Amino acid sequence: MTNHHGKEFLGFLGTGPAIGVPESAWKWLACPKMKTDNMGRPWEAPYGMRKVEAKLIDEGFKAAIIDPDHLAPHLKNAKALMFSHHDYFAFGPPSSTWWGITKQEPVNYKSFQELINKPEVQEAKKRGVKMIAGGPSVWQWLWREDMIEKVGIDTLVDGEAERVIGKLAQMIIDGDDLPRYMYVSGEDVPGIEDIPDIKGASVNGLIEIMRGCARSCRFCSVTLRPTRYYPLEKIEREIQVNVRAGVKHGVIHSDDVLFYGAVGILPRPEPLIKLHKMVKKYYKTIAWSHASLAAIRFSEEKYGLISKLSEIIYENGSQNYLGVEVGIETGSPRLAKEIMPAKSAPYKPESYPETVSEAFKIMHEHNIIPAGTMIVGLPEEKEEDVNRTIELVDNLRSYRSILVPMFFVPMGYFKNKDWFTRIQLSPSHIELYKKVFWHDVYWAEDILNSFYMKGPVYYPVRMILKLFLRVAKRRMKQVEAWLESQMKA
Repeated sequence: MTNHHGKEFLGFLGTGPAIGVPESAWKWLACPKMKTDNMGRPWEAPYGMRKVEAKLIDEGFKAAIIDPDHLAPHLKNAKALMFSHHDYFAFGPPSSTWWGITKQEPVNYKSFQELINKPEVQEAKKRGVKMIAGGPSVWQWLWREDMIEKVGIDTLVDGEAERVIGKLAQMIIDGDDLPRYMYVSGEDVPGIEDIPDIKGASVNGLIEIMRGCARSCRFCSVTLRPTRYYPLEKIEREIQVNVRAGVKHGVIHSDDVLFYGAVGILPRPEPLIKLHKMVKKYYKTIAWSHASLAAIRFSEEKYGLISKLSEIIYENGSQNYLGVEVGIETGSPRLAKEIMPAKSAPYKPESYPETVSEAFKIMHEHNIIPAGTMIVGLPEEKEEDVNRTIELVDNLRSYRSILVPMFFVPMGYFKNKDWFTRIQLSPSHIELYKKVFWHDVYWAEDILNSFYMKGPVYYPVRMILKLFLRVAKRRMKQVEAWLESQMKA
């Protein structure tokens, strides 16, 4: 339960093990303790949990989000304990990549293990308190059925919960038998009218503007959900909840922010301009959770929209950069055409590397700093595909960014594919990671010096981040020397 010092991107460090510093320092850097009231209710809480909390309250149930360190007094009379987690067993792309490379358990995995082994949680289960698991990584329990039994999970809720959580809560109150697994689909998928406004502040002021994505990439579970846009007034009400709680900075969340109000996959200036003007009335600074590279390129080339949004975002000097996560996935036109043909639309998949480069150029010119994720080890991947990704990394060197190559994790239409960790990294994979590493440390130092964590309050965090970069560079040089010696041998 943390807000990562108000810097969402630092959360990535929480998906890895402590490197170069003691674990306590690493956890303080990545996931410091959240402020709570005298009941143990956190000042900010994950947005998805806020939605479930609001729905239960609206349906007449006594429900609250409680910091894991303050569970004991609440569990004495509780009927159910509901878990949510972004990465229960560290199978997610960032965590599994860290784990695979370092061979050390990530902090997020260890923290969840500590939670489920707390004496108060164990005692609550013995008393008959029902254990419900949901959230974006609930699928991971299906890979760890042993943990379902060990923890005593009564029900797994897989998907958007607004239309089913009240029914489940009533079954618990009535003492009915619970389903072991609930997959939300069809008529149970919530419409806009089913989705409540949050009642407490969300982590880092994150507010959702829509659900679903129309690009239909085969590796992504989001494309299995229908697209729904929140009306501006609904978004504004949730921002007001955050502002009343003292939140001054926020994250606009969608699986592609530039899709808000779109026609199909084509961004439209009017709804996006209205959205950003409204959000900036309340928040001093904002970030985008995600945006697609094709949408960035198209919206600027067609409408000059990135320039127009930048004027709104940077108006009056309230902020001087914008952070966003973008999915590069691959530099291979062949793979782009095979697994994500709509990701490059309206441009052709064959020119996808050009779209990536053009979008990065646009972002660099507008002080938009992307964290660009890439997928390593896709089921159809060949050596030539990895080499094309390496070429793309070389072409992106001039653009301020952090690149994040991640092991393939079977989600979306690939759920039944073999786990990437069953195969070994090839020489081309190793070369890709080396290229990305030196790209990242170069730009990370620039970002820290010019944009990120400014002000005396962030001085300790900046110092630890700089220490981490120094340690990482020294270790990478050692690894490269060892690799070179192995090749000679």
